[in-house]
Amino acid sequence: MNNLLMVIIVGILAGWMAGTIQKGKGFGLIGNLVVGVLGSVFGSWLFWQLGFVSYGFIGNLVVAVVGALVILYLVGLLARK
Repeated sequence: MNNLLMVIIVGILAGWMAGTIQKGKGFGLIGNLVVGVLGSVFGSWLFWQLGFVSYGFIGNLVVAVVGALVILYLVGLLARK
């Protein structure tokens, strides 16, 4: 239960931070949660492929934000077409 709560908190924060960095391309609370969780999964995979490891809350948050930024960028590319 504690891990699920941590995933939700990191997901919300990462989605909100990525939306803020991308100049307001957030999707609301639920959308930010989804983007943040997907970003966390994608960011973890990406960092693993590059040989990087993250530890602790801040490390997980950084990985999730980077992943969420990549997802928002890709969604922005698809939306333009």
